[in-house]
Amino acid sequence: MKRTFIAVACLLLGSIANAQIKIGQLAPEISLPDVKGATTKLSSLKGKVVLIDFWASWCAPCRAAIPSVIKLYDKYKAKGFDVFGVSIDSKKKDWIQAIGQDKITYTQVNDKAGWYSPIAEKYGVDAIPNTFLVDKAGNIVAVNLEGEELEKKVKALL
Repeated sequence: MKRTFIAVACLLLGSIANAQIKIGQLAPEISLPDVKGATTKLSSLKGKVVLIDFWASWCAPCRAAIPSVIKLYDKYKAKGFDVFGVSIDSKKKDWIQAIGQDKITYTQVNDKAGWYSPIAEKYGVDAIPNTFLVDKAGNIVAVNLEGEELEKKVKALL
């Protein structure tokens, strides 16, 4: 019984570890509706340095991080930097309201499946905020960087 439990635990941990995106891996495509309902794809930003930001309106740490993401976006957007916000809000109204309150102007898409989001699962997102920095070729180059460390990496990639 004990061996069976250990074997199952190892298999589960192994699958969880494999689900997480790895540095150097091509960023999996994200294709979700934007604020107006139009399908927007991550691949539409290829050729830019992109910060993929998984968040939700109800997530206090996510909302607290948004002003610094906006500042970084405003500072480097003219040089080829973009942000692809992926909300896991299940209520579109709450998501739209948060975008307005926080004055977010970068690309926003929503997966109303919430924690059951196949995209979040594909990226191995098990907590938010969760970010992935993508280079101009579409490869993941960093995960969950913030502040000065994130800005340094963005500058180096531009």
